[in-house]
Amino acid sequence: MSLPAIRRNNVLILFGDFVAERASNGAEPLGLAAKFAEKLQISASMWSQIKKGRVISDKLARQIENRCGKEPLWLDALQSAEPLPDPGEERFVELARRAYRAQNARGKRALRTILLEHGAPQKE
Repeated sequence: MSLPAIRRNNVLILFGDFVAERASNGAEPLGLAAKFAEKLQISASMWSQIKKGRVISDKLARQIENRCGKEPLWLDALQSAEPLPDPGEERFVELARRAYRAQNARGKRALRTILLEHGAPQKE
């Protein structure tokens, strides 16, 4: 992945965290993009362009990191948006693995169908 793509993905992670934090405090979703731009000390138009793929310069990357309380070069390193699994999730995955391995082809299809019916993303 290229540096511009990494920076864009990471700034979108920061925006997601910002929105989640504001939502948990009861903020209305309307206008959060402008509030995030304000936090970064950039215009709402610039934030819109960044979301659409505008390249984030080195100077702007350091400004974003500073305004979001991240260490220098945080924006340049691939960050994970996935939360770490908790013990309950690990137990579930192990249980699912044992159940799947214990089944024949029909049973494996039935388990897959159950997961798909309950909103699991379909991967081909």
